[in-house]
Amino acid sequence: MTDQIVLFDLGNVVVDWDPTRLYRQLLASQEEAERFYREVCTLEWHTHHDRGVDMQENAARLIEAHPDKAELIRAWRTGWLEMFHGYVHGVPEIIQELIEQSTPIYALTNFPAEKWEETAQAFPVLQAFKDVIISGVEKMVKPDPRIYELTLKRLGSPIPSSIIFFDDRQDNIDAAKRAGITSFLFTDAQTMRQDLEKTGILTK
Repeated sequence: MTDQIVLFDLGNVVVDWDPTRLYRQLLASQEEAERFYREVCTLEWHTHHDRGVDMQENAARLIEAHPDKAELIRAWRTGWLEMFHGYVHGVPEIIQELIEQSTPIYALTNFPAEKWEETAQAFPVLQAFKDVIISGVEKMVKPDPRIYELTLKRLGSPIPSSIIFFDDRQDNIDAAKRAGITSFLFTDAQTMRQDLEKTGILTK
């Protein structure tokens, strides 16, 4: 249906992102990498980058609390691409199908502004979207209702229910539904395909 739009989250929907992948290279074991992510460079800490906080400034504040881990903390920025492991299996093929049938595709992502160009160069599928709403640029993150309001404007103010949104976090899905957006929790490409078939965007 040409009046429908597909809106993608990116991390762990289109590209496979796991910070412990970087720290497994820098620490002695997977267990140590997971502990470092849980206790030092946490997701909560990283969310400041997604809100637009400068990565070097954010690292400097954390280094004050953990001076013995300074190089590991700095590695979050310098080793950024090492956190990725290609695309999520099967999703680029779905994106290509949508492009071929002229379905508009957009992205809404919690992402550091300063790392967008580098990452998009490394993963060309990220350049396929008509527009990408990047939290670090807008200085607001999902599931803040304001970022969904902004997204609707950027997409040309369509009927919210005509947007099919995929995200891997339930809190983001719940917020999108409150904005009237048709939303599906992403688990894998096969389920995404089934959801797109249910909405009539893809055919079996």
